Amino acid sequence: MSEIIAIGGDHAGFTYKQKLIEILQKKGYEVKDFGPFSEGSVDYPDFIHPLCNAVTSGEMKRGIIICGSGNGVAITANKHQEIRAAICWNEELAALSRQHNDANLISIPARFVSFELTEKMVDTFLTTEFEGGRHARRVGKIPC
Repeated sequence: MSEIIAIGGDHAGFTYKQKLIEILQKKGYEVKDFGPFSEGSVDYPDFIHPLCNAVTSGEMKRGIIICGSGNGVAITANKHQEIRAAICWNEELAALSRQHNDANLISIPARFVSFELTEKMVDTFLTTEFEGGRHARRVGKIPC
C-alpha cells in the first residue's frame, strides 16, 4: 500500500493543491484532500485542524499545507502538539525541515514561490529522512 499524504489549505493555495494532488497520485502516493474544494474565500483553520488531527492520530504521517503566505496554515497546524509544520521557500529548507526537525508538514507560500519550485520542495520533503541523533533530542524537547 502506498503512503497516504494529507493535503489542505485555503483559497490562495487551491490551484497548487489541485496540481500537487495529480502529480502525487501519478508518483504512486494516495492523497487525502482536506479542502478547500474551490477558489472561493474560506477560513483555513476549518481545513487545517482536521488535517492535523488525521496526522496526529496516525491515519497518515505527513502532509502538505498551502496558503498565500504559508504562515496562517503553519501557525494553525503548529497549535497541535505533535505537528511540526515548516514553512519552506526553497529546496534546502525542505530538506533541513526533515533532516533536522522531523517536520511532518510542509507549508507552502503559494503567492511567493513558483509551482515548479513547489513541486521540487514537496518531492524533497517526501523523500528526505530524519537524521535522528542530536536532532532527535532537540525535537523531543519541542512539545510544551
